[in-house]
Amino acid sequence: MPQQLALIPANTRMEGNGNGASFDVSQSATRTFLCLLTVADQIEQESLDVSIYGSADGEKWTPKPILKLPQQFYRGQAKMVLDLSLRPEVRFIRARWELNRWGRGAPLPMFVAGLELEEVPAMAHQAAPKTAVVASE
Repeated sequence: MPQQLALIPANTRMEGNGNGASFDVSQSATRTFLCLLTVADQIEQESLDVSIYGSADGEKWTPKPILKLPQQFYRGQAKMVLDLSLRPEVRFIRARWELNRWGRGAPLPMFVAGLELEEVPAMAHQAAPKTAVVASE
């Protein structure tokens, strides 16, 4: 059964930078995940940056993100694929979010968002290769 992870639980209210919980992905069969970032609410003149970091031990995290989702300004969804198949050293992942606000109004940014990951199942292999038919003259 494919893994489903909530790196940022749905409808999390964010008013500052933060980190989500870490998740062990070492048992993943494909090590490939579809990431769905959903912004349910926000105020004007602000941005949300969400990244995913990896770790071998769950304590020391990669200095740079292993995936950076598109910057968000408004409500809606963004999808990306996280492929860890070539990163065998990554056993744990977690999300980090950064908020930025500019302009007039309240000094604190505010987003309500969530980041869900679903493991992409392995592709089915064909039982027999298809043969090409060559037309004769």
